[in-house]
Amino acid sequence: MTESGPRVDLGVTLRALRRQADLSQRQLAERSGVPQATIARIESGRTADPSFRTVERLVEAVGGHVVISVVGAASAALTGAGAARSLPVVPHEELRDAAGRHCPAHLDAREVRQPRDWPGAWWAHWQDLPPQRWPIFLPAVTYVQDRGERDRQRRGDRVRREARVRRFTGDGLPATSWRFLAELPDGELVGELRAHERSVDLLLGYDLDDRRELVLDGVLVAPEHRLLGIGRRLVEALRAEMDRAGVATVHAVAEFGGVGFLRACGFRVEWRRPSALRLDGAVSAGRRPPR
Repeated sequence: MTESGPRVDLGVTLRALRRQADLSQRQLAERSGVPQATIARIESGRTADPSFRTVERLVEAVGGHVVISVVGAASAALTGAGAARSLPVVPHEELRDAAGRHCPAHLDAREVRQPRDWPGAWWAHWQDLPPQRWPIFLPAVTYVQDRGERDRQRRGDRVRREARVRRFTGDGLPATSWRFLAELPDGELVGELRAHERSVDLLLGYDLDDRRELVLDGVLVAPEHRLLGIGRRLVEALRAEMDRAGVATVHAVAEFGGVGFLRACGFRVEWRRPSALRLDGAVSAGRRPPR
């Protein structure tokens, strides 16, 4: 460390590394053999110069290692400036002790803006329920103690951030088929929308200047990636492509939760309702249909 170069804030660095490893101070103390009180003093800045061995044990306990390299008097490797820029950002750090709720230092604080942001609002994802029926107090900040749920939330944040939606064409797909895919950078498919195009001239039997419409076949999202906005993004991509193609209308038939989802995406319920019909194959005598 040079006198002219910036110094590494050891407390901030250790806290960020510990948060990245998803460890509490007590868990880090058990792994490193350094007392929890010492870790607390370092992170709070009350211990300015801990021994090198203490720092090494703490860094190794979170899966890292200490590297000392000398490239030049003004080297970023010497000052640690480059390492500070690469530290993970702690989300909502300013909200950690909001609303009188003490959030453990190794957990991510999350702001609660609507009922679905709070794990206690188990009813929040029922889109058809009016909010005024649930006059419940929502905390300003929440956090999740279950490690498995934290891992799912972090994966959900990555999927929401990295998923890309595109229209799929080729492979013998007819020009009247509209297919959209939501994929991750590694090619994993997380959602799909399918629709087909129909001519109103053929449907009604007279000339309407070749007017076209779409019929939505379905919006599918992998169960582990639902409630991340993937379905809504697929519908938005469909509408954008409709604008480019000059198609004004898309029809859909849905039931149960699909009705609320499509209404949230801008669809409206029509007064005229199609008949629900069904065709079953004939079963010969003595044979029972497969289960």
